Amino acid sequence: MVQVAEFEAARPQLTALAFRLLGSVHDAEDAVQTTWIKASAAASAEPRNPAAWLTTVLTRVCLDHLRARRRRREEPLLADLIPDGRLAADERFVQREQVSRALLVVLDRLTPPQRVAYVLHDLFGLPFREVAETLGTTVVNAKKHASRARVRIRGTGPVPASASASASASTSATAPADTAVADAFLAAAAGGDIGRLLTLMTATCTRTADPALLPPGTPTTVTGAAEIARETTHFTSRVRTTTRLLVAGTPSYVIAPGGHALATLTLTTEDARITSLTLTRLRPGTPLTLLSLERNV
Repeated sequence: MVQVAEFEAARPQLTALAFRLLGSVHDAEDAVQTTWIKASAAASAEPRNPAAWLTTVLTRVCLDHLRARRRRREEPLLADLIPDGRLAADERFVQREQVSRALLVVLDRLTPPQRVAYVLHDLFGLPFREVAETLGTTVVNAKKHASRARVRIRGTGPVPASASASASASTSATAPADTAVADAFLAAAAGGDIGRLLTLMTATCTRTADPALLPPGTPTTVTGAAEIARETTHFTSRVRTTTRLLVAGTPSYVIAPGGHALATLTLTTEDARITSLTLTRLRPGTPLTLLSLERNV
């Protein structure tokens, strides 16, 4: 039986692992608590490596949770459908632990075995022998799950034509030459620097947004750099959650509080100044993949 002190020593690592497997602090903490209950009830002698044993138990708890989600055919929830308290808790965890926001978003697109294999091996460095044991499969199959996860995370697989067409109707790329301008705008917006924002937009710049993304009574279109700059300072918390991803194969800025996708931000520029901004709520099922394979755990 695992001792209380051993469990408490392992708790931070267990929570970090569970968060990456489940994408929710609330679910992660529940999984860790369930792991302790199972550990307390175990009749066997104390394991030689308590931390490794607890990791296996926790991962199986998370795997059951992921499979239950899949049986219920639950799609990953967009950020605005998650209760505010849980979303805020996830965002605090992402910032405190410096978790890759982009990676969290795309992990939600994996099957349960793929997610477990990728997180355990690629992010936490567990050998495939242990991954296979946790999944109840062979080492060969565990490697296949991880390989398929990498393909989906990189986005090297085919994008369904219907999904690509759907996404292209609502998102467009910021031209590579304008990336520096877009990054400068986001940095200024995150810092509430109105003066800098004004220098990065044309006087007649327009902001267009889906009504679902705006507070009631907010106009869907705003014209004028000064007005947009003032408005942007009211949304700094959302701006700070912006990350770059491939959306249906197109490089885009995605707002993802707590690691949960919400919307794309499309910028157009002329002569190194922004002429328009468009905020589009992401459609469920839109393919989202990393710009490059990250190892940030």
